[in-house]
Amino acid sequence: MSDTSSPTAALSAIGVSIWLDDLSRERIASGGLEKLIADRDVVGVTTNPTIFAAALAKGEAYDAQVAQLAAAGTSVQDAVFEITTDDVASAADIFAPVYASTGGLDGRVSIEVEPGLAHDAAGTIAEAKKLWAKVDRANAMIKIPATIEGLEAITEVIGAGISVNVTLIFSLDRHRAVIDAYLAGLEKAHAAGIDISTIHSVASFFVSRVDTEIDKRLDAVGTDDALALKSKAGVANAQLAYQLFEEEFATDRAKALLAAGGNVQRPLWASTGVKDPSLPDTLYVTELAVAGVVNTMPEKTLEATFDHAPLHGDAVTGSYAEAQGILDQLAAVGIDYDDVTAVLEREGVEKFVVSWNELLDTVTAALEAAK
Repeated sequence: MSDTSSPTAALSAIGVSIWLDDLSRERIASGGLEKLIADRDVVGVTTNPTIFAAALAKGEAYDAQVAQLAAAGTSVQDAVFEITTDDVASAADIFAPVYASTGGLDGRVSIEVEPGLAHDAAGTIAEAKKLWAKVDRANAMIKIPATIEGLEAITEVIGAGISVNVTLIFSLDRHRAVIDAYLAGLEKAHAAGIDISTIHSVASFFVSRVDTEIDKRLDAVGTDDALALKSKAGVANAQLAYQLFEEEFATDRAKALLAAGGNVQRPLWASTGVKDPSLPDTLYVTELAVAGVVNTMPEKTLEATFDHAPLHGDAVTGSYAEAQGILDQLAAVGIDYDDVTAVLEREGVEKFVVSWNELLDTVTAALEAAK
């Protein structure tokens, strides 16, 4: 096991589940994933189209499968489906002991529905069910974006007994709507006679992208009051998301579902690598440490955390008044929170569509080369 005095062990002891925001066949085949479980306290993995595009663009780990798919005349869309679900199933097998030892809480591997379906509820539902059936591992999670159309899909997919990682959440209002969609899904599953204790979900609340967008706007305002607020919005927004989580799962509606065996939908801190090099590289780890959350980290952030994260215990509970004060001050200097979060959601979907197209291009080229 890992060094019990390491910051990653200390973070785990606070109650934070460390998930790696990366996956590749090379990492699976080399034993690198097991090493991170053993040495870095990693208990789960998240993927997205950008991660798969990067994995497929380098190395030779996919060559044999690509050659088989090319020989079979497989379409590029089907090839991407086969390749990515194979990786997720393999990773899920590696995490099976973690899944068992945590009672299904961790040991999770997430795979995202095609991002082009972000505004197509019916398409998202169908794709989520197809991915779930193909990966065929109880510890998989299907990622669905928190668009308006995604909310409907979340309820339907949870209602079918499928575990869901809701992604691309930027605003508190949308986080509330995501929790509502999750609870509606649990109610649906319970009414259908599904054992709701088997359904798990996380709500991926994005952090660093909020700072990037707001800091750009603060620079444009340019006043001392505005500049003093730089790099504070992301953490404050996430702290208030945790407060919202606590409140929403203390309602009579949520308590009835928990009493029937349901699980809370844990907040997951996403986009936790700092984008501004002047900031501490573990900022979004140390300042969002609190029991009952997931922090999904790129490897660079994971290694920085293991090496030197200056943890100071629970950094969230008790921060709410100060966090709200920061959002109020941002509004006072002219930052439009609703516009910021709408822009980030739109850009988030667009970026994943671009990555998806890169993934298709990479696989198209590989299939051609293998013929």
